[in-house]
Amino acid sequence: EKLDFDYVLEMGCDMFAEDPLLHRNDPARARRLAWLIAHKTEGVNAALFAAPDAGCAPELVEPRFCALPEMIMRQLQSRAAHGRLSAVAADKAVWGRLAA
Repeated sequence: EKLDFDYVLEMGCDMFAEDPLLHRNDPARARRLAWLIAHKTEGVNAALFAAPDAGCAPELVEPRFCALPEMIMRQLQSRAAHGRLSAVAADKAVWGRLAA
């Protein structure tokens, strides 16, 4: 059975409903999810799963996706390579908000 995007989206919502800080608590698992999202969508290179609480219903998780221009991606990668990209700065650059 092939994984389609809807299945990957549902899986992401399930994962972040269980642990809203998955990206910090299990970065390897979050990276695998990111890889699946990137390979199931055209051009998407940023994803955000916002869960209100740990253990919430997956239906309450709000997923967002973004296709950042290549120039922005290069700028973010350059800042990260030079140690000048914090989670707050990356979050603000991609989503226009402060990191939680």
